[in-house]
Amino acid sequence: MRIISWAKVRDFIDLHPESLSSMQTWFKCLEARIYRDLNDLRSVFPSVDRLRTKNGLERYVFNAGGNNYRIICGIHFNRGRVYVRHVMTHAEYDKGRWKNE
Repeated sequence: MRIISWAKVRDFIDLHPESLSSMQTWFKCLEARIYRDLNDLRSVFPSVDRLRTKNGLERYVFNAGGNNYRIICGIHFNRGRVYVRHVMTHAEYDKGRWKNE
């Protein structure tokens, strides 16, 4: 998959340097192949969830770093692209502000 908006991940790593290894692992696993659909994605990322924002946008939520971080993405399986929308700590995710997009 091609990951778009890696800058958001990089900015998060700058704020949370301890997340570097987790983010690199997530990136390498996602980039390594093309996923056909959610079931295929779950073969590598079993905890990924598909959710909808308040505006009806479909988002995929990845757990990273032993459940310490969340990476929220839009995925176009047919194009092989992953659009990183938000990277946050578990506590920030629980506040739910990202759902307003």
